[in-house]
Amino acid sequence: MPPAAAAAHDQPPLSLLFATSGHSGVDRIVANLLPEFSRVEREFHLLTIGGHGPAVPVDLPGNIRHIRLPVSTKRLVAPPLMLYLLRHRPEALLTANHQLNRAALLARRLARVPTRVTIRMGMSLTALGAEMKPRRRQALFRSLRRWYPLADAVITPSRGVGEDLMALAGVAEDRLHIIRNPLIHPGFHAQAAAPLSHPWYGKDDTPVILGAGSLEPRKDFPTLLRAFATVRSRRPARLIILGEGRERQTLQTLSETLGIAADVDLPGYEPNPYPHMRQAGVFVLSSRREGASAVIIEAMACGTPVVSTDCPSGPSEALENGRYGRLVPVGDADAMAAAILATLEQPPDTALLQEAVREHDTGLAARRYLSAMGVSPTR
Repeated sequence: MPPAAAAAHDQPPLSLLFATSGHSGVDRIVANLLPEFSRVEREFHLLTIGGHGPAVPVDLPGNIRHIRLPVSTKRLVAPPLMLYLLRHRPEALLTANHQLNRAALLARRLARVPTRVTIRMGMSLTALGAEMKPRRRQALFRSLRRWYPLADAVITPSRGVGEDLMALAGVAEDRLHIIRNPLIHPGFHAQAAAPLSHPWYGKDDTPVILGAGSLEPRKDFPTLLRAFATVRSRRPARLIILGEGRERQTLQTLSETLGIAADVDLPGYEPNPYPHMRQAGVFVLSSRREGASAVIIEAMACGTPVVSTDCPSGPSEALENGRYGRLVPVGDADAMAAAILATLEQPPDTALLQEAVREHDTGLAARRYLSAMGVSPTR
């Protein structure tokens, strides 16, 4: 009998609460952690809410049970979560979103159960707050200071986000766990080697510059388009941006205005972006803020050079302040174009890039998540 089938059902369950867009970095984290948790001899409850991701596999492992809470908005999740805690009394609960983090801590207080609550924050709150109106920013920071110190453990994917939480939310350093995102799973390189039919790849004299992410203001793809226009004026190249979002038409219009539309493709969301990454000449992150950019790590794992904005707070950590890839100021199209051209001309060693991402192994991350949750797994 495999370990998953022999999960210790006589012990309290371990609960995981997520509510995602369905195509976010947290979705990838969930998809990569579940197979690792399936090898742990414990029962897990995967809690979701209506109308939100993550996508739940039909054939969940035997030790993972999917429970949908009877609510369709994160704002109202605390009451049904409190009832869940009273009924199932899990040993530990992991959440990964500010509204869910706050709801979990409130629900535990109301239920008066001993469940250990571990919360995760993946973004720079200083940078997020800078984009908010003052009253909303103050309300967010008050909420952080009220609730986050009550968590038994706090997980962040980067030191920068962790320092944010210590400064803004009063999280104690001994409760903070810096755990790199679980991205490099056993099937990663097989996925990266999958066939790719896009006609722009495979032409050494016309490299593809690749971007990926939701088409939203935070990703600042207009700066990437402007940088590409400069690159395109200096040498043959093409640009592909994977992702979907409300800025699609804006980006298409800007491409036409810049005169580069024939060399820009926005093919939409791609569930397996790794073949694109493996064949691209350079991967570019143009974001205004990140927590710890998953796509940078995935591109490096594919052996692809990276250029990134030096936005708060993950890229400089992932690239070790420029050791593994060039960093440029946020919103600076000229600097980005120069970095892209220099990287195409003199790319870093592939083996060096792949060695740099070992901390993102999914098995290692899963063990660290369980440790933060106060669980000693048996495999």
